[in-house]
Amino acid sequence: MSAEPTLLAPDDGQETQEAPPSAGRSGWASLRPLVLRLHFYAGVLIAPFLLVAATTGLLYACSYQAEKIVYSHELRVPVGENKTELSISQQVAAARKAHPEGAVSAVRPSPEDGATTRVLLSGTPGVDADHTLAVFVNPYNGEVRGALEQYGSTGALPLRTWIDELHRDLHLGETGRLYSELAASWLWVIAGGGLVLWFGRRRSRRKLRGATGRRRTLSLHGSVGVWAAAGLIFLSATGLTWSTYAGASVGDLREAVGQTTPELTATVAGGGEHAGHGGSGSGGAAGGEGVGLDAVLKAARGEGLSNPVEVVPPADASSAYIVRQIQRSWPEKQDSVAVDPSTGEVTEMLRFADYPVLAKLTRWGIDAHTGSLFGLVNQIALAVLTLGLILMIVWGYRMWWQRGRGSSFGRPLPRGAWQNVPAYVLVPLMAAIAVLGYFVPLLGIPLAAFLVADIVLGEVAYRRGGRNYA
Repeated sequence: MSAEPTLLAPDDGQETQEAPPSAGRSGWASLRPLVLRLHFYAGVLIAPFLLVAATTGLLYACSYQAEKIVYSHELRVPVGENKTELSISQQVAAARKAHPEGAVSAVRPSPEDGATTRVLLSGTPGVDADHTLAVFVNPYNGEVRGALEQYGSTGALPLRTWIDELHRDLHLGETGRLYSELAASWLWVIAGGGLVLWFGRRRSRRKLRGATGRRRTLSLHGSVGVWAAAGLIFLSATGLTWSTYAGASVGDLREAVGQTTPELTATVAGGGEHAGHGGSGSGGAAGGEGVGLDAVLKAARGEGLSNPVEVVPPADASSAYIVRQIQRSWPEKQDSVAVDPSTGEVTEMLRFADYPVLAKLTRWGIDAHTGSLFGLVNQIALAVLTLGLILMIVWGYRMWWQRGRGSSFGRPLPRGAWQNVPAYVLVPLMAAIAVLGYFVPLLGIPLAAFLVADIVLGEVAYRRGGRNYA
C-alpha cells in the first residue's frame, strides 16, 4: 500500500500535523509514528516501481487468454470424425521436413482433441539462445500449422513472452531485474505496514460513509488495502523466490535444509546400444535411433504419466529420454520418468508426491504467482489484485497532494519517532531488520540509505536551527 502521511482529527475530518512522540509513551503508541513514517517514505519512493510491476502484471494476467486468441491457428485444429492420430515419430518427421534447421530439443504431443503437437527446436538461426522454435503439427494429418518462438516451461509464445520479460526486467536483461526485485522486496513491507496502521486506528476513523476529501481517499486506500494485503504479501514472497539476490538466499536456505527440487539423473549405464552413434538426443528423436519416440512415450504412459507431457531426447550417448508431465494447473501433474533409448525400459522415476515440502510450496507459489495454478480463476484474481494495487498507489499519491490542500505536496511525519520506542521493542526490531536486510539486500540497502540520509538531513536542520521535521 502507498502513503498514509498524517493522522486525522477525531471528528471534524481536518488534518493535523502529528507532534513528535513524547518520551513517556510506550508500546504501539510510540511505535506507530515510526511505522507511519516508514510506510510513507516507502510508498512515495517505491510506489513508481510497484506501479510498473502492477501494470505489467495486469497485462501478464490477461496474456494467457489473449495468447489463445492470437495464436488460435497454430494451437487448434479441426477434429473431424476421425480422431486417429499419426505416430509421434511421423509428426516429428513432418516438422523436420518443414524446418530442418536446428535440433529437436523436446516434443509436446497433442494433450487433447483438437490441440496441435509442438516439436521444439533449439539452435535455430534467428531464435534467442534461451528460447526454442515451436513447430505446430496437426496430429491427425501431419500438416505444419506454423512455427513460433517459445520460452519457458509454460510454453509462452511471443505475445506472452514479451509481456513476461517486460514484467520481469523491462527488456533490460539482468540489470532490469533489479527493478522487479526492488518492488517485490518492499511490497510486503508497505502492505504489512499499511495493514498494521489500518487496524491500529480507532474504528470510527475507518468509516467511509459520509467522508469527504482526504479522509474519503484515505478510507478508499485503506479499505482496498485491507482486502488486498494477504494477496500482495503472497505476490511479494513468491516473486522473491526466483529473484536474483533474494532468490539466491532462498535457494541456499532450501539447500541447507535439504529441500531442493529433486531431479532425474537420466543416465544409462554403459550407453547401451545408443553408445557410439556420436549424435545428440535430437538426432535420435528425428531419426528414430533406438526404440523410438513412440515406444518411449508408451513406456511413460505405462507408469501413469498422462497428458500433457513433454519428451526430451537424450543429451548424449550415455543419457536417457526424459518424459515429464507439464500440467501446472490444479491438480498439478509433475511426475517424470527416464527411459533407456535402447530398450525402452523405465530406468528411473520421480513422483511429485515425493518432493520435499518446500519444493512443493515453491512450485505451487510460482504457479499461483504466474496465473497457472487455478487457470482462468487464478488469472482473474491476479488481475483484480494488480488493479487494486494500481488504485491504492494513485490514492496514496492523491492523499499526499490533498494534505498540501491541493496546491503542493504535504510534509511527511517529523523525525525522531524511533527515539521514543522502548529499547525492548527497538533492539529486537533492529536485529530483525538487519537479518532481513542481509537476506533481502534490495530491502536492506535502500533502507540503510534512507536512514543515513534521514540522519544527515536531520543534523543539517539542527545545526541551522531549524525544527526537527522532514
